[in-house]
Amino acid sequence: MPELPEVELARQVLAGALGRKIRDVDDHDDWVCRPHAPGDIAAALRGGRLTEAHRRGKTLWCETEGGDGRPGPNLGVHLGMAGQLRFAGESGPPGPGRFRDREEKPEWFRFGITFADGEQLRLFDTRRLARVRLDPDLDALGPDAGEVSRGEFRDRVGRGRAPVKARLLDQSVVAGIGNLLADETLWQAALNPARPVHELDGDDLTNLHKALRKSLRAAIKHGGVHTGEIIGHRRAGGHCPRCGAVMTHGTVGGRSTWWCSKEQSG
Repeated sequence: MPELPEVELARQVLAGALGRKIRDVDDHDDWVCRPHAPGDIAAALRGGRLTEAHRRGKTLWCETEGGDGRPGPNLGVHLGMAGQLRFAGESGPPGPGRFRDREEKPEWFRFGITFADGEQLRLFDTRRLARVRLDPDLDALGPDAGEVSRGEFRDRVGRGRAPVKARLLDQSVVAGIGNLLADETLWQAALNPARPVHELDGDDLTNLHKALRKSLRAAIKHGGVHTGEIIGHRRAGGHCPRCGAVMTHGTVGGRSTWWCSKEQSG
């Protein structure tokens, strides 16, 4: 599942399409565009423009305006497991060899916008798990993991008795952290993923916030969460790249989890 860095890379591609007049919309896929019927999104957007590209956590949306210049509906996009936005030769998220050696089928393009200048913004998804909808509901999401302040992070994450990894994965607490980013962040902070949050002191939470910001910046810069320092070592026989200790595997918060047997043992 794409995490915040992948969705941010998709948002950057979407931002390149802003300001162009929309000539036509391909919303034929009634599963990807549910609950809208084919033609509904096209009717809402045709003749207008995309004006601002936003992201909160893993949720991506774009403000629009109609042909009369008045605000239109928000256009929401969820990438699903393998979705990718393409525009003007750019792809987001890119991913190393994401579709290498696979012939692309026309049906894998699930949604598209054609602009008056001839450019196209298209949603590519081999698995048909992406979603496109008008006016997506954001009420259940917590603050964005890349924007949450240190104080708010400490207050929200440090509340309760859940394991710290489960707390990080709760999108209503902080939005955007998935399984890989959680493992990377906890390794950067040298915290045991199963440690209950009520046992973390202020310094622990401050260091965790710093580790999250560091992990996010690096993942966005290098192309996604798969580029994290610990990710390639999350396997049987893997060793911590910092101290050389054996990596440990278990389940925390219902998710497969890896951590350093030495530095994250407490």
